[in-house]
Amino acid sequence: MQFEPQRPRKPVRRIDLMTYGFGSASEPAPDASSAPILYIEDITVSFDGFKALDGLSLYVDDGELRCIIGPNGAGKTTMMDVITGKTRPDQGTAFFARSVDLLSLSEPEIAQAGIGRKFQVPTVFEHQSVFENLELALYTNKAVWPSLFARLNGAERDRIEEVLAIIGLTESRYSRAGVLSHGQKQWLEIGMLLMQSPRLLLLDEPVAGMTHEETEHTAELLLSLAGRHTIIVVEHDMEFVRSIGRRVTVLHEGRMLAEGRMQEVQNHPKVIEVYLGA
Repeated sequence: MQFEPQRPRKPVRRIDLMTYGFGSASEPAPDASSAPILYIEDITVSFDGFKALDGLSLYVDDGELRCIIGPNGAGKTTMMDVITGKTRPDQGTAFFARSVDLLSLSEPEIAQAGIGRKFQVPTVFEHQSVFENLELALYTNKAVWPSLFARLNGAERDRIEEVLAIIGLTESRYSRAGVLSHGQKQWLEIGMLLMQSPRLLLLDEPVAGMTHEETEHTAELLLSLAGRHTIIVVEHDMEFVRSIGRRVTVLHEGRMLAEGRMQEVQNHPKVIEVYLGA
């Protein structure tokens, strides 16, 4: 029998914002009949006695754009490491797409299941063109790379052109990736993930080091992708989070401190005390 986790009625360690006067009692309750696409519950990770995650639970709906914020050491990176299979937790459960047990899969298997991760520093092939970077991203078997460039079919070329338009680099298709601006490299790497049609994108500080204009473009890009993809953004730029955040989760000391709309969590007294008030 396949395990199909349902949204818990009372999430573990989650602060109820209604208790603090946030939210509205008249708002409709979440639809409990549909399971979230990402379900992690009671995840604990310890390093030499230090709990990087301490009973963390997180539920993300299909097509949602979720922002994760919190001070350094809150457990944000470790959380993404668990989701992608880089770190194995001491305890807890983690399911993707209702029935995929993430804790039983390797990192490559998790990527093949439809989860893509982008780190803060872009990792593109700087000596290849933008088009070639997207072409290389089509293939997971690196052994075939030397013979790729004569093998594209019409559908593959159309897909590359589609992604170029999505990330705003159509005019730079033949430019060497190494000459792109920092922001353009970030968009290219997001495009490389999109070439593999992931259902879930994990983005670590995607606007760090960007100009104001690049940050605005990135916000527009992520908002355009939400719905077609589920997106989790870990970010410290609160202005950027406000521009894209429909639902925000705050982590602190490996636990969930608060969750809700940005205007709710930014006025939460504990969030102000441990993070936003610094």
